Amino acid sequence: RSLSGTVKPGTASALSESGADTTAADPSNASAASSESPTASAVASETPIAAPDFTVKDAEGKDVKLSDFKGKPVVINFWASWCPPCKSELPDFEAAYKEVGEDVVFMMVDLTDGQRETQEKAQSYVADKGFTFPVYFDLSQEAAATYGISSIPTSLFVDKDGNITAGMEGAMDRATLDRGIARAMK
Repeated sequence: RSLSGTVKPGTASALSESGADTTAADPSNASAASSESPTASAVASETPIAAPDFTVKDAEGKDVKLSDFKGKPVVINFWASWCPPCKSELPDFEAAYKEVGEDVVFMMVDLTDGQRETQEKAQSYVADKGFTFPVYFDLSQEAAATYGISSIPTSLFVDKDGNITAGMEGAMDRATLDRGIARAMK
């Protein structure tokens, strides 16, 4: 699955492991991770694509919108505490947050369905691991629906002007996370 909900047909480039961009004429044909696939897909947009706004809740239950952070680059990560690939990449997000969190907003969006994932489970997991990045809760699944999220983890990188610069479906390593952040900071 591609990030076709966020990357329009046209020119896109994947964030390769070497750091070089490889161009794909149609991002909807890019290989992607699903719950059945061990590989991840990364897509980077060469043309501005406005990031759709969404609302999530913070730990105190207050509304937080993506648009609240316009003017700063944003890393959006959709995850859940029951998801092994999500858990494998969270330490890299924590390390990146500690390094660039004053310049880049991290929106760690927990997909809280109230059954398999609850706000309490997510908060307990984050506390047990000692993560300090901000966690937001998609209690109504609005954010996931807005971006067509069907597989987690999924990450999006948004520049200071509110445009999506790259996206990745599947767990990523630190080098790939750093490349996504660098694209958002350009």
